Amino acid sequence: MTSMLPTKKLCLVNASLFFPPAILVLKSSYIDDWEQRKLGEMADIVGGSTPSTNIDEYWYGDIDWYSPIEIGEQIYVNGSQKKITELGLKKSSAKILPVGTVLFTSRAGIGNTAILAKEGTTNQGFQSIVPHKDELDSYFIFSRTHELKRYGETNGAGSTFVEVSGKQMA
Repeated sequence: MTSMLPTKKLCLVNASLFFPPAILVLKSSYIDDWEQRKLGEMADIVGGSTPSTNIDEYWYGDIDWYSPIEIGEQIYVNGSQKKITELGLKKSSAKILPVGTVLFTSRAGIGNTAILAKEGTTNQGFQSIVPHKDELDSYFIFSRTHELKRYGETNGAGSTFVEVSGKQMA
């Protein structure tokens, strides 16, 4: 008799084996019925941006704007050191990231992660993972980031410092 499992089960596969990282999705309640899916099929990968630091009207607002140095050992983040304004958001390519987004540092310390507990945005040192609703769990991705980190360190490129792109992540 085959063991029954929950109908929705996810597993991040060893990132060094698949390019880009792959996620296995349980298609039914039977243990042998898994399929491989790319991370980019189950989440959006969103890069960050920095508004001009020469224009004061872009800064000191109420929108959280994270830099990689703020991502430490905590699981959740709910307030950044620097904040930008709506005008700063509009005048840059930064995007508001929803609650549950997994912030993933993509350069100079690849693979540090935290989950957004409050909407925010990031600088260009991130490739943030926005899980598709009802397809991928934020904490699941967070718990497997050591594999994504290994993938980024192995496959990142750059002459000054290693960086992993959104395309590589997807």
